[in-house]
Amino acid sequence: MKRYQVVGIGNAIVDVFAQADDSFLELMGIEKGIMQLVERERGELLYAAMKDRVQAPGGSVANTLAGLGNLGLTTAFIGRVHDDALGRFYATTMAAGGTDFVNAPVPGGELPTSRSMIFVAPDGERSMNTYLGISSELGPEDVSDAVAGDAAVLFLEGYLYDKPKGMQAFERAAKLCQAAGGQAGIALSDPFCVDRHRDDFRRLVKDLDYVIGNEHEWSSLYQTDLNSALKQAAAEVGLVACTRSGDEVIVIRGEERAVVPVRRVVPVDATGAGDQFAAGFLYGIATGRSLEISGRMGCVAAAEVIGHFGARPEANLADLFAAEGLI
Repeated sequence: MKRYQVVGIGNAIVDVFAQADDSFLELMGIEKGIMQLVERERGELLYAAMKDRVQAPGGSVANTLAGLGNLGLTTAFIGRVHDDALGRFYATTMAAGGTDFVNAPVPGGELPTSRSMIFVAPDGERSMNTYLGISSELGPEDVSDAVAGDAAVLFLEGYLYDKPKGMQAFERAAKLCQAAGGQAGIALSDPFCVDRHRDDFRRLVKDLDYVIGNEHEWSSLYQTDLNSALKQAAAEVGLVACTRSGDEVIVIRGEERAVVPVRRVVPVDATGAGDQFAAGFLYGIATGRSLEISGRMGCVAAAEVIGHFGARPEANLADLFAAEGLI
C-alpha cells in the first residue's frame, strides 16, 4: 500500500486578505477584480499597506489537497517556502490540516516566501496581486524519491512550466510516481498557461494518466473547437476531464464516456471552483469510483466552495457526497 493516496506538487503561496475600499485601490494603483503578478518591491509595498491581514495557505494544488484532506485521504505537498514567518506559517498550517509539507523551509539568503495580496472591496470583488518569490525556484532537487515514488496519485499544476526548473521538477516527479505504479496527471491551469506552453503540454499529456481542464484550456491545447479537441485528447490521454462553467462535465477514458449534469448555483465567490472540482474528481479516481461518480463528486465539491468566500471547503465533503448518494 502506498504511503500517500495523493501527492501534489505546485506553488506554495500564502494568501493574505484585507478589506479595501475603492479609494484605497485607486490610490495604490490596483485594478479592481483582476489577478496580476508583481515584483518583490511592489509585493512588499502592498503587504505593508494591508491592515487587519488574514492569512491562509494557498496555491492551486494546495487548495486541491485541502479538499482531499477534508475527505480523509492521506496527502503530501511538494513545494518550496523560505524560512521566514510566512514560510513557517505555510508549512505548519498545511501540516495541521492533515497534509504533510515534505520540504523543510529553506534558510539563508533565498527569495522570500510567495504571497498573494488579496484586497476585498465592499462589493466582494477581489483584486489579487501575486509575488511568486521562492516558489519560482522549485526544482528537481525538491522532489524526493520517497515521496513522489510512494504516491498512488500525483497531481501537478501547469503553472510550474513557467520556469525551467519547475518543468524539471514536474517531469521528475511524474516519472518517479509512474515507475512505482502510481498515476500521474495535471491540471492545465488556465488558457494563457496553455498558450505559453502548448508544444510542451502536447508532448506531456501523451505520457500522463489523466488531465483535467476546462473547455477553453482544451480548445487552446489543440487549437480547435471543443468537440474536436476532446476527440483528439481521448486518443492521446489516458483519462480526460473537461469542465464547462456550469454546463455538463465530460469525462472520457478510451471508448468510455460520461456526461455529468451540473446543478447551477449562484456563486458567492468562484475562487477555487476548479481546484475543488479536482479534489472531488481525484477522490473518486483514488478510491476506484466510476467516471460518472468521480465527475459528480467533483461537481459537488466545486458547488460547495463557490457558495462561500475562500478557495477551500468549509462543509464536510463526505457528508455532501453521502447526501447525493455518491458514497
